[in-house]
Amino acid sequence: MQDPRPAPSLLTVDDFERAARARLSKMAYDYYRSGADEGRTLRENRRAFRRLEIHYRVLVDVAERDMSTTVLGTRVPFPILVAPTAYQRLAHPDGEIASSRAASELGTIFTLSTLSTTSLEAVAGASPGPKWFQLYVHKDRGLTRALVERAESSGYRALMLTVDTPVLGRRIADVRNGFALPEGLVMANLADAATAAPAEERGSLLASYVATRHDASLTWRDVGWLASLTRLPLLLKGIVRPDDALRALEAGAAGVVVSNHGARQLDGAPATIEALPAIADAVAGRCLVLMDGGIRWGTDVLKAIALGARAVLIGRPVLWGLAALGGEGVARVLAGLRDELSIAMALAGCPTLASIDRDLIRRAHAR
Repeated sequence: MQDPRPAPSLLTVDDFERAARARLSKMAYDYYRSGADEGRTLRENRRAFRRLEIHYRVLVDVAERDMSTTVLGTRVPFPILVAPTAYQRLAHPDGEIASSRAASELGTIFTLSTLSTTSLEAVAGASPGPKWFQLYVHKDRGLTRALVERAESSGYRALMLTVDTPVLGRRIADVRNGFALPEGLVMANLADAATAAPAEERGSLLASYVATRHDASLTWRDVGWLASLTRLPLLLKGIVRPDDALRALEAGAAGVVVSNHGARQLDGAPATIEALPAIADAVAGRCLVLMDGGIRWGTDVLKAIALGARAVLIGRPVLWGLAALGGEGVARVLAGLRDELSIAMALAGCPTLASIDRDLIRRAHAR
């Protein structure tokens, strides 16, 4: 019988990760946790935040703080959205249903991965909250078109095209573990994907899937083709260069996500918080700028807002909450980061998101 008492020791994202690790199989934890190759970018995503100091203002009326913002026409009460993450039923039997319901309860946006273990229709029907759909372009363009049509007809409010995965980065832990979905779990949006060869024949189920199904010939021309399929706004996820952000604008994207895929693709890519300011400057308010990667504290969210993001997306923290306590854990992770941001805003002298500006942030001197 599950213990109904709260878990007061679970106060931070790192607390939830420790609890999740104790509940997950080694293969599942390694899949969620690891980055590409030696993990340099994985470490840098977090370390880069630590190098930024908040030079706070004092004697500002912060008795009331307004954390709300609007993203692609949707009003959210705080600037923390749920990033797309694959295979959530590895973390908890309720998987994407539980995570989307938690996001809905807190009023924020949930992004569903193409590689979800629950169908996009089931997730859409499970809660009334706003949802986006993350998309990979497949070699089978008919399949890609069908996914877009299904997302639009199911009420998803935007498409998020991942553009940094022409091939899969080498995730050494997954290869060593022979990563595969356990019996009973499938890529629910991709009916025939479960017919791939056994994991031991390829090292990793995901690596095999990407190698055989993803379209590595995808170019900027195809962004226009994708946009022509739908009335939904299109975000490009995986941008780390200002010139690519400008090309996204030219291609008709409604926004960009400054992201290095959670450091799971190209090891040696820049930390996203360090790539963010130049991209925000380049687009100069002409499209939505979001960011993910390395966010573990409310102060991290404040720094990202200060450096040009409208909002951030969190991936691994949601998975840790889901593995630890199911939907309740996801809600607690989101609420915890929200509350940390509120405290950080008060202590930094920022009563609104608009008052969080770049002047607050300084790079720490080497020590």
